[in-house]
Amino acid sequence: MLCERCAGALLHPTSLPSAGGIGDLGPEAYAFADFLARSRMGLWQVLPLSPPGMGNSPYSSISAFAGNPLLISLERLSDRGWLGKDRLKKQPGFSKRVDFEEVLAFKMPLLREAAQNFLESHNGGDRARFESFKREHAWWHEDFVLFDVMRHVHKGATWSSWDRGLARREPAALHAFGLSYQRELEVERAIQFAFVEQWRSLRGYCHQRGIKIVGDVAIFVNYDSADVWKNPHIFHLDSDLQPTVVAGVPPDAFSETGQRWGNPLYRWESCKAQNYDWWTHRMSWALETCDIMRLDHFRGFESYWEIPASEPTAVHGHWVQGPGDDLFRVLRDRLGDLPFIAEDLGLITPEVHALRERLAIPGMKVLQFGFGDPGAHIYLPHKYEANCVVYTGTHDNDTTPGWWKSARPDEKKAALEYFGPAQDGMHWAFIRGAFGSVAAMAIVPLQDFLGLDSDARMNTPSRSNGNWGWRFSPGALTADLADKIAALSTVSDRGAAISAADQQRNREVREDFAA
Repeated sequence: MLCERCAGALLHPTSLPSAGGIGDLGPEAYAFADFLARSRMGLWQVLPLSPPGMGNSPYSSISAFAGNPLLISLERLSDRGWLGKDRLKKQPGFSKRVDFEEVLAFKMPLLREAAQNFLESHNGGDRARFESFKREHAWWHEDFVLFDVMRHVHKGATWSSWDRGLARREPAALHAFGLSYQRELEVERAIQFAFVEQWRSLRGYCHQRGIKIVGDVAIFVNYDSADVWKNPHIFHLDSDLQPTVVAGVPPDAFSETGQRWGNPLYRWESCKAQNYDWWTHRMSWALETCDIMRLDHFRGFESYWEIPASEPTAVHGHWVQGPGDDLFRVLRDRLGDLPFIAEDLGLITPEVHALRERLAIPGMKVLQFGFGDPGAHIYLPHKYEANCVVYTGTHDNDTTPGWWKSARPDEKKAALEYFGPAQDGMHWAFIRGAFGSVAAMAIVPLQDFLGLDSDARMNTPSRSNGNWGWRFSPGALTADLADKIAALSTVSDRGAAISAADQQRNREVREDFAA
């Protein structure tokens, strides 16, 4: 069990109302940590922090290890002397949704300028930490910066279309590229260093406030990623380095053709032959980055839907056995305790439940799923065991106010019978149901705490564009809201009251981190 009883909020940093057109790891992130602390919540759940690829999805990344440069705070870079204050005067103002193309065009040149300034300034303390960072993280860092610069040089073309020597990682070709692009590579190293420094600072501040970070690991990686380019032998690729089979899920009541995700599938026998080294590195780094990790598509570790790459849909796929206990045994032997949450939603077989239970990993319960029919009651509090995590909804769901507006009459009737009406809105009835349940962890999307409708939804899985851009408005996190959550957290034994002395200590901690 990951905690005795605790509560938290789900909010990806891109949704913060920071300057520059996108949420980042700057002042608004620290203010959100303060809000969580005042609300007596000890968990902040984020989505994957990796640089997004296709569709700006954090689950579609060009690296399983690198950080998203767009999350770097320009203000904090300026405070460290990497960027002049005058360079921040023309930042985009607040917008309710992230315009990713605009942000990329604005922010990346400034990040590269800041990195150049840092590299030329020879700042003593920062420089020493940078050199240490490069040595300690070369095992993932060097391949990522090579991939990223090559991708930029090739104008975003997929890695398998590059010159043969680069695509196949021939040592002479890599060496020649490194010599030709030394400065660009060093700039990208500095950008990743800035991300890691800012993230560690924010995470340390959260720890000082008694807040743990819940991260997210997608089971699959993008074909067009540093991971597949570096490790083609652990993926099902042909002699031309093209995927032979890809990931997805079979047809169901929501889709007659299923979902063809297109991620290359692992050669699990090759992973096992290498004692799951890549997975050990991945999970070790994930747990250096966050305190608890949600394993997306957990069922794929037991069995996964394999689709021939030539098929345009998921219809003609079939189930293939995953690594199961064997992978987790190695991870536990090499990493110790595994503070994981299993995303076990959807059509889950007894075998998947049995794997999760053997591993003692808590599963997920989503209240919005509980009212369709008697079979859906597994998502209602009276069916819970303590070792689970309850959500009102997830990043893939509509907000709870949005769900309530569009719910069927039978679903509304069942929800009212179960929770009773709430004068402050049915989203608060759901929040109280989650907090009052026996589930050890209760996590609520910030949209539900704010009572926002469907236009605040983070992701609609069937929609190919327009996702991931929601941001909350400045001033939305009021003291009254924090105190309301704190009262609920305290009475449901999910958070302890903070004394006046603790509040003063927390103010001092924030001042130290700001300095």
